[in-house]
Amino acid sequence: MTTGSDETAPARPTSRDVARAAGVSQAAVSLVLGDKWRGRVAEATAERVRAAARDLGYRPNLAARNLRLGRTRTALLVVPALTNEFFAGVYTGAARVAAEHGFGVVLYPSPEGIGPARDPFDSARAALDGVLASSMASDAVTAIRGGGLPLVMLDSDPDDTAGTGGAATVNLDIADGMRQVTDHLLALGHRRFLHLASAVPSWTFDVRAHELADRTARVPETHVSSVRSLLTVEAARTAAQDALIAPGPRPTAIVCDDDKLATGAYKAARRLGLRIPDDLSVTGFDDLSLATAVEPELTTVRLPAELFGERGMAALLAVLDGRTPETGALPVELVVRGSTAAPAG
Repeated sequence: MTTGSDETAPARPTSRDVARAAGVSQAAVSLVLGDKWRGRVAEATAERVRAAARDLGYRPNLAARNLRLGRTRTALLVVPALTNEFFAGVYTGAARVAAEHGFGVVLYPSPEGIGPARDPFDSARAALDGVLASSMASDAVTAIRGGGLPLVMLDSDPDDTAGTGGAATVNLDIADGMRQVTDHLLALGHRRFLHLASAVPSWTFDVRAHELADRTARVPETHVSSVRSLLTVEAARTAAQDALIAPGPRPTAIVCDDDKLATGAYKAARRLGLRIPDDLSVTGFDDLSLATAVEPELTTVRLPAELFGERGMAALLAVLDGRTPETGALPVELVVRGSTAAPAG
């Protein structure tokens, strides 16, 4: 008498089985499934190999292959904060592309929740193949380059070759986003602006300030004042409220560096009895869920977070593969909602 099933479990398919099904060599299977086929295997052949692997349910022995190649097929994504849904979108996009190429993504946020992340690489470097980094401190970048890890920078100055050791950069067209915001408000007739700016030192926020100043300077009798705030709703409320009650003509439009700051501006306006957009227009940046949770809904710049993460991971994989990554800033879009209108009077 026996217990359990007498049936023998089917053998796990091998690369030899895939090669036989696709009518190719095992070397070709290895090239295709290791994503090394470009220039060596025809695209139609590569697709045939992938189809055979899917049909057979073949899964490569990643542990053995990685040991053989000296790779862990793991990338580190460094972001300033997990509390911001924009970076959740960046991770989703990056992880999607990584998974398509047999890579895993380890996420590392700043312990403080905002600003540049501290250097995690002393303990993690040996287990990584490359790093995708947003808003990283310069000493962390130096540590990466010193360790020889491939690096791609997100939302960082493409001309700062000294600070990043010539690392590839992938950016959103932040400058054009701020140009779209400013031109929209100028076209409505606004001439007195308050820039509610992020207090976090970062190239991306510097670009916003520069473009706002440059665009408004082209229109006579236009004035821009600026206050800085931490990236919290309460800090933004305090900063905006203080600016709105300061002596002198009150601004008719508040241009905010992100949607969370714009939410603080909404609260400041309400406490002062100002109506949006009748007395005060407000704009944001990011198009987070907050933008449609507030009333009136927020005019803001939509940033394609997931596409940004996809492009960043694709660039890192290209660097790891010895290819030139795709460059050029990703386009952004102004979404006009109810928080902007012509100034009163």
